[in-house]
Amino acid sequence: MTQLVWFRNDLRTADNPALTAACGQGEPVRALFLTTPAQWRQHDWSPARVQLMLGHLDDLGRQLAGLGIALDIVESDDFAASIRVLEDHCHKHGIRRVHFNDEYGINERRRDRDIRDSLARSDIQVSKYRDQTVAPVGSIRTGKEEPYSVFTPFARRWRQWVDETSPTVLPIPEAVAKPVSWTPYNGSAADLGFGTPPPELVSPDEESAHSQLDLFLDERCGDYKDQRDFPAVDGTSVLSPYLAVGALSGRQCLLAAREAQGRGGNQEGFATWVNEIAWRDFYIHILYHYPQVSMHKAFKPETEQLRWNPAGEHFEAWKEGRTGIPIVDAAMRQLRETGWMHNRLRMVTAMFLTKNLFIDWRKGEAWFMQNLVDGFLASNNGGWQWSASTGTDAAPYFRVFNPVTQSERFDPKGEFIRRWVPELATLDNKRIHNPGVGGVIPGGYPRPIVDLKESRKEAIAKFQALKNSD
Repeated sequence: MTQLVWFRNDLRTADNPALTAACGQGEPVRALFLTTPAQWRQHDWSPARVQLMLGHLDDLGRQLAGLGIALDIVESDDFAASIRVLEDHCHKHGIRRVHFNDEYGINERRRDRDIRDSLARSDIQVSKYRDQTVAPVGSIRTGKEEPYSVFTPFARRWRQWVDETSPTVLPIPEAVAKPVSWTPYNGSAADLGFGTPPPELVSPDEESAHSQLDLFLDERCGDYKDQRDFPAVDGTSVLSPYLAVGALSGRQCLLAAREAQGRGGNQEGFATWVNEIAWRDFYIHILYHYPQVSMHKAFKPETEQLRWNPAGEHFEAWKEGRTGIPIVDAAMRQLRETGWMHNRLRMVTAMFLTKNLFIDWRKGEAWFMQNLVDGFLASNNGGWQWSASTGTDAAPYFRVFNPVTQSERFDPKGEFIRRWVPELATLDNKRIHNPGVGGVIPGGYPRPIVDLKESRKEAIAKFQALKNSD
């Protein structure tokens, strides 16, 4: 009986439960990846993310070939079409059992349910495995056996689970047959109708993912707590693209961090980064237990009553980095040109859109996904709803970041702004954060499209009215 591994958002050979299980059956193994470009467009995938994924597919195919496993890459357009495509593929290659790792978005869960039922009618077994998170989804619950909806108690229980369980990672499986040939896969985002992606941010292969992880842990993680909020400083891991396509697992990151901690260094830096791994688990946990968040719904249903401003020209100015708020414009230009944005600035730009411009968070969520190389539904949605005060563990509606203050604090010399908003490069370190004060604005740079203080008051008043009506 031939085993089939269906790869999805888990493009790695190490610590891959589905691949390990299939290779442990003592039978021939094949692998499959279904491209679904129409579905990816529905999910707002960016050209950068698609290109990164296709690059990892080529690396995965090469690695699997060395294990005696042939990887087939087959187009199926969307999730609905993939049911018949997968079934036909199984019949063509004599597959009697399909292995895959779970995904937790509502469309993915419906697809997997339909595929399981379809394959069962053909007497093809399905085995699925919990992946993506350190603690398996569903394992972190309150004392009343309910899912957590607030991060801090979730993280406390998560750390307890890690200490009690001591999770491990799976090695790359042993070869199941002699190496097979692999023809380099040269598919591109442009070929699939996604346009030309920005220059490559990270190298699309599993070895580079581990090299990046090791480099961060050895050289920067100790300073992570102190350096992570400064966009002009190389203080973050930049591992999110690898996590987004599954070239790295959260388990691998956690265990590597704990090993690095044992070698000494600033423990607060390591602890802060591990907390970010817990945040990722938390948002996937929310996606699983509260499926409405992957259906364009607010986690807090009462906030659906908010009457957001029309998107219009203000939204276009935000997207294009011409709001007249330098740190916002710098961040949005970085996103458009590189497919990536510093995490502190994701919060700043999201809060500016949802609080100062009072534009629906769903507009911003989609725009980020359409541009980010590391676009990942659980994290992107969680971050946007946090900023908009509509989500779990959200920022209180009355706590609104002042982007100028954030800029002065986290880009004090204006280095990040000068890089991405060169028309302001000649301003001094004080004026560059708020060029409309104290002199003539350099030619071509706009005045602020909104008054920060007044727009903040208006947003708070709208949330307060909603609260009073409840």
